[in-house]
Amino acid sequence: MDITRSSPAPLRVVAVPPEPEPADLTALSEPADLTGLSEPAELAALSQPAHDRPSTAAVPTAVPEERRRSRPRDLLALVRPGQWVKNLAVVPLALLDTHPWGAADLLRTGWAILGFTLASAVVYVVNDLADRERDRLHPVKRHRPIASGRVSPASATVLTGLLALSLTGWAVAGPAWQWWPTALYLALSLAYSQGLKHVPLVDAFIVATGFVLRLLQGALLIGGRLSEWLALCVFSLCLMLSLGKRRHEMTAAGRAHRPALRGYTLAFLDHLVVLVAVLTAVSYVLYLRDDAALATGASFVILLSAPCAVFGLARYLQLLLVEEGGGNPVHVLFRDRATLVNAGLWAVLVALALLTHPSG
Repeated sequence: MDITRSSPAPLRVVAVPPEPEPADLTALSEPADLTGLSEPAELAALSQPAHDRPSTAAVPTAVPEERRRSRPRDLLALVRPGQWVKNLAVVPLALLDTHPWGAADLLRTGWAILGFTLASAVVYVVNDLADRERDRLHPVKRHRPIASGRVSPASATVLTGLLALSLTGWAVAGPAWQWWPTALYLALSLAYSQGLKHVPLVDAFIVATGFVLRLLQGALLIGGRLSEWLALCVFSLCLMLSLGKRRHEMTAAGRAHRPALRGYTLAFLDHLVVLVAVLTAVSYVLYLRDDAALATGASFVILLSAPCAVFGLARYLQLLLVEEGGGNPVHVLFRDRATLVNAGLWAVLVALALLTHPSG
């Protein structure tokens, strides 16, 4: 009897309705759930172990309403307003001009700064578009608007077009021969973004050259001569900062993020940064002797600015080599208290030297 009663049991098992497919498997079968992961790097990130995945900020999961509210802010972040301070490199030669200033001088200086700001904004957007895959692998750059998905490539392309149109309007508003440093900077920077940034040493030298072009633009504004020693000083200073940034990237993210880093080692960068720092200090002192506006002023006062310059270089090397910082020179300038105080003292000494110079 027991065997007879237990024989229908398989029939009862077959009669049980099939268990519904789990909701999570259904969700994975829907292609719509992967629309936010249009880039291969993001799909690869999800396949990594949990402890190796980037933070969720690197994967665009925000709801459309939040994206629309943050888009103006994200577009502004895309052109990096925090980096616009670099374009003030146009100003130093104009400030060293001891002739009385008028409204036209202020307008020309502001116009030159605007041109470099527009040109650099174009370069920033183009660079972020080209590097969005690689930036997702960087612990800091993965939060940039395009890499994080807050700004789509289409929106970034439209922004690039608008900036290019604005830059064209800026150029045609004045004599073309006067703005050739800005045009050369734009061409060189775009070539950098499209491939030269992957060539070791060449990448850092191009960045430093951009600041010398800013100085040249300032010299054209005032119709003055650009001192060779000042050009060398600015070039070597910016080269040191550029090499320091690459060293910081090697220690923070390894060599995978930037192909050019394969041509560097930490020991090589350490020696090179110190060598360029020495060149910066020597060329600065020689510039003080060469520039008439400074040499004929209070020579003792301007001589005191040399220790300030050396201290600033030493402090940066300390942050870079000892404290493993210095990856962002702009942050160092505005956030490091010792650097701020030293820069203020240096500016006061230079201003005093200029005030003692008789205007021509």
